[in-house]
Amino acid sequence: MEEVRVKVGQDGYSIYIGQHTLAQLGSLMGRNGLTGKALVLTDAQVGALYGEQVLGILAEAGFTAELFAVPSGEDSKSLAVAETVFSKAITMGLDRKSVIVALGGGVVGDLAGFIAATYLRGIPFVQVPTTLLAQVDSSVGGKVAVNHALGKNLIGAFYQPRLVLIDIALLQSLPERELASGLAEVIKYGIIEDADLFSYLQKNSRPVLAKEPEALQHIIKRSCEIKAGIVEQDEKENSLRMILNFGHTMGHAVEADTGFGLYSHGESVAIGMAGAASLSAALGLCSQETVDTIRCIITQYKLPLGAPECTAERLLPFLVRDKKAVGGKIHWVLVRSIGSVLIKDDVAPMTVDEILQEITC
Repeated sequence: MEEVRVKVGQDGYSIYIGQHTLAQLGSLMGRNGLTGKALVLTDAQVGALYGEQVLGILAEAGFTAELFAVPSGEDSKSLAVAETVFSKAITMGLDRKSVIVALGGGVVGDLAGFIAATYLRGIPFVQVPTTLLAQVDSSVGGKVAVNHALGKNLIGAFYQPRLVLIDIALLQSLPERELASGLAEVIKYGIIEDADLFSYLQKNSRPVLAKEPEALQHIIKRSCEIKAGIVEQDEKENSLRMILNFGHTMGHAVEADTGFGLYSHGESVAIGMAGAASLSAALGLCSQETVDTIRCIITQYKLPLGAPECTAERLLPFLVRDKKAVGGKIHWVLVRSIGSVLIKDDVAPMTVDEILQEITC
């Protein structure tokens, strides 16, 4: 088992990465100062696979644990569903020393973190991500939120977990489409900061897509290291951390316009990365060769380049409402070369419209 430290706050926390690490959940929680009651928040699908196993692991470690499953899917990332979890926490008698364990993908992790950040003004929580997307992105860094009808992740907080436990073996049951969704975020890390990771992905698509453990461990650990390094420098997204949003501005607009269901998060980010690359070239920031290289790796990992179901006119209002927009100005993360990006907020609306037309045709 490998360990990546995230040095934020007073003590920071650890990301534990390995094969068949789930059995160590209870002991790792104890080692990190957690005791007492534990509410395991999961979804119907993951709960059926691993719920009873996790309850047994926690019981053996001395925790009084109960399972609460929400419906699978993005619709559970809402205030309405959060209220049902609050009710469970209250009736279970959770106090400020109790812990919430997020067992699932990004939706469960974001929801659990939001609950933990707000219940009794904050109680500890632990991330046990079961999808590649959650393992490399949403479980690390402390951004927790629920959606609103007018946009994604508009209601939330920055709230760090006590620990993150990544069991790569859990990915063997992951459907191909969900694996590809997570790989979009790994590709993003290569584009924004690590040309070597990008090159590894170009050369190793076969073992990665085949879910070979060594390949998965390599890209997951490197992704966590990159995100941890960025979060350590800018926990609250005041400057540097914004580069993690490469592809997300257009991507979130696509998700919102299609009802958070037609495209997965990773698919939407892939579309957004293709759009951001084209926008970068249109502004003279990168070469067409860089755009083509990015588009090629997106298709190499079976991800989409556009969203023909959307229109530029419908996407634009979501861009303006993006939570990263300040004073009506959209903060674009744009690419200079593989491994190097910049933030720009003075992009002409006409240029943006041209790119929106491109990704929706």
